[in-house]
Amino acid sequence: MANRALDGVGGFLDDRFRGAKSFRTLFKKIFPDHWTFLLGEIALYCFIILLLTGTFLTFFFQPSMTDVIYHGSYTHLDGIRMSEAYASTLNISFDVRGGLLMRQIHHWAADLFMAAIFAHMLRIFFTGAYRKPREVNWLIGIVLLTLGMLEGLFGYSLPDDLLSGAGLRILEGVMQSIPIVGTYLAFFLFGGAFPGHLIIPRLYILHVLLIPGLILALITAHLFIMFHQKHTQMPGKGRTDKNVVGAPLYPYFMAKTGAFFFFTFAALALASTFAQINPVWLYGPYTPVAMSAGSQPDFYMGMLEGALRVMVPWEWNVAGHTFSFNVFLPALLPLGIIFTAAALWPFIEQWITGDKREHHVNDRPRNAPTRTALGMAVITFYGVLWLEGANDIIADHLNIALYTTTRIAQVSMFVAPVLAYIITKRICLGLQRKDLHLLEHGVETGIIRQMPSGEFIEITRPVSEEEQAKLAFPARPPGLPAPDSADENGIPAPGTRGAIGKVRARLNTILTESVELPGSNGHTNGHGADGSGQAQDEPEHAAVPAGGVPDGSQEIAPGAGQADSGSSGDDAPDQ
Repeated sequence: MANRALDGVGGFLDDRFRGAKSFRTLFKKIFPDHWTFLLGEIALYCFIILLLTGTFLTFFFQPSMTDVIYHGSYTHLDGIRMSEAYASTLNISFDVRGGLLMRQIHHWAADLFMAAIFAHMLRIFFTGAYRKPREVNWLIGIVLLTLGMLEGLFGYSLPDDLLSGAGLRILEGVMQSIPIVGTYLAFFLFGGAFPGHLIIPRLYILHVLLIPGLILALITAHLFIMFHQKHTQMPGKGRTDKNVVGAPLYPYFMAKTGAFFFFTFAALALASTFAQINPVWLYGPYTPVAMSAGSQPDFYMGMLEGALRVMVPWEWNVAGHTFSFNVFLPALLPLGIIFTAAALWPFIEQWITGDKREHHVNDRPRNAPTRTALGMAVITFYGVLWLEGANDIIADHLNIALYTTTRIAQVSMFVAPVLAYIITKRICLGLQRKDLHLLEHGVETGIIRQMPSGEFIEITRPVSEEEQAKLAFPARPPGLPAPDSADENGIPAPGTRGAIGKVRARLNTILTESVELPGSNGHTNGHGADGSGQAQDEPEHAAVPAGGVPDGSQEIAPGAGQADSGSSGDDAPDQ
């Protein structure tokens, strides 16, 4: 009976909207499986939870800076003059059933949302998943991260408590530090002199309407592009740039991802029940003449706080205008450089390597040592400034002078990233040598055999086909012509002339530095391609051990995962 009812409804809809074929195609969509792919899903689930809890909170929050006298359940603030926004936040926390739990789920979900986006983008960067044809999705991710930071800043400013008011004060100072137009921008946002009476209503509209709408639109575009181009996959047996190896959307992926949504919601509810976050009643209402001790922003804004604290005093007064470099540079320059470099990196890397192929199989981070080292250097730089954002807390707990922590940060922000780059690159190259050793000699079994000659040898076994496909080095990008090289007619190859050609060749040598495969004459010498820029035919080398043959002979087999420069993600069949 139930089946006939479903058939009837399905037939009714298909007769009118012709959706059966589209649904069949959708349900057969293949999704690869790897634990790192959950990072993006966590961000998506947190955004859904933010929309749900935020809708609940809007029923009770009053985005008004009108002064009221508080007479609510929290008796410690009874009779205190405060804004209606702060009073309604106290009311949600103490008088609305489930209000405090919803507030805390909302705040924890916001923090987890940002953490998941950070981790997701790092995974994409370290595995090279931003490469052609996914550059646009990478740019969308950077915009989403920027909007998420703004959304978080505006969100935790809404309660109008002393902590959030301090953050708004910093925001006003940053805006005023912008040369010439800064004062006008600050007056436009705040509706007059700080704090005014308009900032909370304006931030409320931005927080609940404009920015969420933009984030929702970008997430939708991000998912549609990913769906159209097919999901990237990690190296493994049978996985190439021409196929997708995984499980279908229905029923496997839908069941798994649906369960994971509830796991995420449960984890946030559990954290919100037992781990207090943003207790605004302890800070009191905002007043411009007070500052809470040990005030810290949420983690994703900690780097900006640290950059402001680490900067030396530097101001210019020119023609009646004050240039506050001690505020303007640390507030806008570090993140501006990082985000701009991240946005341009796919195109910079493509220009340096000359690699214009499509990539649907990710790199292992160790197989791109320079890229991985650069990423770790940026993380280290970010981490130093993030720690400096809590230098007063660190100085208090470690019982050291406050200015000592600042001096350490001022040195570390330049030295630590360089050390991180060098150490990470050495580690990656060492791991490559280890992988190459496993491919050539196999896995040590611990079994010792004595030969008739009296020699003792250890028996090894070949790595499995799955491990071989995972350990095999990826197909190398086309080599670049040597600087100032020319064909038989004396015409220089494009992009090789003059200083720019030499710089590009040098950058190519650094970026593509890797452990050479057996029998390879290297691929960073600038002579691996013809004048057209297309890769010459090169044999792949991925040695497979012979399994402990006494004479030490080894069998050489071609490596897995050879990329096809002509493959297209849209035409690749699902497998």
